[in-house]
Amino acid sequence: MDLDILLEKLKAVLMSVVPVVAVVLLLNFTLTPLGGEMLARLLIGSLFIIVGLTIFLFGVDIGITPIGNQMGKTIARSGSLRLLILAGLGLGFFISAAEPDLHILAGQVASVTAGAIPKTFLVLLVSAGIAILLTTGFLRIVYNRSLNRLLAVLYGLIGLLALVAPPEFLAISFDSSGATTGALAVPFILSLAMGVSSLKRGRASEEDSFGLVGVTSTGASLAVLLMSILRPGAQLTGSLPGGHGVSGGILLPFARLLPVMSFEVLLALAPIVAVFAGFQKFFFHLPARSVRRIIKGLIYSFSGMVLFLTGVNAGFMEAGTRVGSLLAGRYPPAVLVITGFVIGLVVILAEPAVHVLSRQVEDATSGYIRRKVVLVTLSIGVSLAVGLSMLRIVIPSLQLWHFLLPGYLLATWLSFRVPQLFVGIAYDSGGVASGPMTATFVLAFSHGAAGTMTGASLLADGFGLIAMVAMTPILALQILGLMF
Repeated sequence: MDLDILLEKLKAVLMSVVPVVAVVLLLNFTLTPLGGEMLARLLIGSLFIIVGLTIFLFGVDIGITPIGNQMGKTIARSGSLRLLILAGLGLGFFISAAEPDLHILAGQVASVTAGAIPKTFLVLLVSAGIAILLTTGFLRIVYNRSLNRLLAVLYGLIGLLALVAPPEFLAISFDSSGATTGALAVPFILSLAMGVSSLKRGRASEEDSFGLVGVTSTGASLAVLLMSILRPGAQLTGSLPGGHGVSGGILLPFARLLPVMSFEVLLALAPIVAVFAGFQKFFFHLPARSVRRIIKGLIYSFSGMVLFLTGVNAGFMEAGTRVGSLLAGRYPPAVLVITGFVIGLVVILAEPAVHVLSRQVEDATSGYIRRKVVLVTLSIGVSLAVGLSMLRIVIPSLQLWHFLLPGYLLATWLSFRVPQLFVGIAYDSGGVASGPMTATFVLAFSHGAAGTMTGASLLADGFGLIAMVAMTPILALQILGLMF
């Protein structure tokens, strides 16, 4: 049975990653030659990503998701407000701190700002914001508060803070929001939501099983924006690291990064293991067979995440930066924008969290909303997001808020016009659409283009792509909700 699940994950990952690699190879042989060593590292990195994501997703299924479901049910069944708050704060912080996408983004921010925003500082700051908003989302479910009104308040607060925050922090704040809801956090948060809402009956349970990801992800934006306003200091400046990549031949970067990634992932997952051990001792009392299976899942998750992050850092992101830089420097701006649209079409299929969400949407609606409909809708939305992000780089006078302000105003208006189930699904999709592939290759592609294009700002224009990717699916799926 486990072998069947593993093969199913491998098939899904192959169908997801191969289209992205195919696009890069096509560009390599036509518009943007990468060179022998970089191309070899890209292919080896792709192999690491495929194997790593397969093992990781399998581990999430048998380890992380069952923990989330059990915790959600335990919290709801206890009826203890204190346990609900403590669990929300603890789980939110630890899950966010363990999210590989956040580590990738934080590393990118630290790199282009020459350490002005340290990686560890950004991870801890964002995790604190996630913890507070996950707890808020729990309280909303338990006390039957309106999802659309809560989201309107949260995005209204983000809008007010954005008016006084520096533009480069605006981009980083929204990118952080998207990066926190990746391959690890989304399955866990969705399973927590389903666990907490499962004790409610009928339509209320169905509606409350979605929306927690959308609420939680706003915590990252709020935390970074507050930090940018309260923290004194000079305006940030950014530049691409010299060489746009790694050095040391083909295999040495992988060997050098493997122990580093192992240590980082071990630190990230250790608190989750500790929390599970505490819940098992005092609340779960699961049989030994179930505990062994969960432990096996955690080991798979660790191994897969290490391979994935090693492949990303040693072979994938440098190729994205190089492609973006060559397109921006050698060809008319229209080529960069069109390439962005094409990459957006395929990259959404490479996000494992999207497949988790689309499957749960189909299950929660008893097949009424088909997986393929959700995937096609998201693909169109993300294609527009990446294409418009490239347009923002080409035309620096177009700023991020020119898209986000009307976009979220429209999303808020739609949230009062469509069924509440679609509101939760839409805002969850905004978080899951911006996962590993967006945080790695596409963000690096944006950095390469912004760092090369005359007049563009690496911080204000290079970042913000994840924010766009997180917003357009919200609009697309709520429009789909109007149609249904």
